[in-house]
Amino acid sequence: MAHMPAKDRLAVAAPRVRRPRTDALRNREAILAAARQTFEAEGVLASLDSIAVRAGVGNATLYRNFPTRDDLLAAVIQSSFDDALLLGKELSGTLEPGAALAEWLVELAWRLHIWHDLPHCLASAHAGPSGSLNDSGRPLVEETHRLLQAAQTVGQAAPRVTAEEVFELVLALSWAIDRYGDTQEVARNRVKMGTAGVFVRR
Repeated sequence: MAHMPAKDRLAVAAPRVRRPRTDALRNREAILAAARQTFEAEGVLASLDSIAVRAGVGNATLYRNFPTRDDLLAAVIQSSFDDALLLGKELSGTLEPGAALAEWLVELAWRLHIWHDLPHCLASAHAGPSGSLNDSGRPLVEETHRLLQAAQTVGQAAPRVTAEEVFELVLALSWAIDRYGDTQEVARNRVKMGTAGVFVRR
């Protein structure tokens, strides 16, 4: 070992990282694809057993990858949340703070209802102190805080309103959009009316 070249000593000392097996990765991707299809067709409270069947895997494989419904839902919806965060940055870069916040709330309420019963699950998760679904939604609360604070700084949003309160209001409005089958135009009007108290009238 004393006469071994330095690069070889490093190779010996470095721990070997175990990579997921190809079939394990394939199973995970199949579960995610099947879950997305099932949620779109039946809503997020659909049977997990039916998702396993659609994915072509056993129940044990599904639960090994995603121990709870919230774990599976958080993984499936992550890309939609990432897109929403990008939109928040875009709005704040192109609109005045109050207008950016108003449009964010409309878009957020609409995006959170993409699958039937999703607002209900998100609201339940948000009420809990921890959990994968609550953790995945936390950046949305933080983006709401950023946009709200910017609007408050220039006097375009009520000073005593908090991001948590606004986010919970959006979840309630998203539930209504889902429950009453709003079109996007009707949903926009609903959110505008429901969030009017967040803003300072000029």
